[in-house]
Amino acid sequence: YTVFPVQVDGDRRTAFRLLDHYQRLVESCKIIGIDTFATQWSFERFVQVTQQVVAANAPTDEVYVRATVHVDESIPGTRVRGLHTTVSIFLYDANPIVPQNGMRLKTSVWRRIPDYAIPSRAKVNGAYVNSVLAKQDAIDSGFDDCIFLDINGHVCELSAANIFLVRNGVLITPDVTSDILDGINRRTLLTLAREKGMTVQERTVDLTELYIADEVFVCGTSAGVAPVYEIDGRAIGTKESGPVTLTLRKRHQAALTSDEVHGWVSVL
Repeated sequence: YTVFPVQVDGDRRTAFRLLDHYQRLVESCKIIGIDTFATQWSFERFVQVTQQVVAANAPTDEVYVRATVHVDESIPGTRVRGLHTTVSIFLYDANPIVPQNGMRLKTSVWRRIPDYAIPSRAKVNGAYVNSVLAKQDAIDSGFDDCIFLDINGHVCELSAANIFLVRNGVLITPDVTSDILDGINRRTLLTLAREKGMTVQERTVDLTELYIADEVFVCGTSAGVAPVYEIDGRAIGTKESGPVTLTLRKRHQAALTSDEVHGWVSVL
């Protein structure tokens, strides 16, 4: 499945990186063996149905649109190859899933499912049982969300958001081999940061690097760009949004609504 934002300005409705979200659906289906989606659902058909759903609901403010691919044949067991697919699309109010003015995180007692068990590049519903367990534990413990570590103790991501840190002027984030979702908003921030002339590193990240970071923030469609001010009881930076966080949040927000450089915005 995928989730993308739709901005509303009067009668004008725009979707952010719609082609990228469709391509991720195609890739997720290919990874898990649903080989008929791309032929049964062209990008043009996907856009047309999305337009119909948005028009029928006539939102007056920003919404999130969730599109899920289903194998809709009655079959025994878990076979998916060569079967008919359908897509369900619905929208809901764009309420962030994490606090936007500062988050308290804890390292999860649950480890991130490794890519060799459930591929991290495939955005599939079943994988989020892992996230439900981890986030509920964090909330029950008095925190806003969790930080997943992989089986080797390296940083992955939150329950449903990618994570970044800033240390000595360098923007750092776990690479795509760190059992993370290759988030579309993650890609967006990396592009915007490099265009701003920032030094960027995508690599393995140790938990203790977060503890001594100057800034930590998270990103995602439903998370926005949100600062982190505490991890495992340790204050991060000045416990306020840092300059890199503020810069990228501003540039990201601008890109959601008006983009003439990258072609990220589609009018519905």
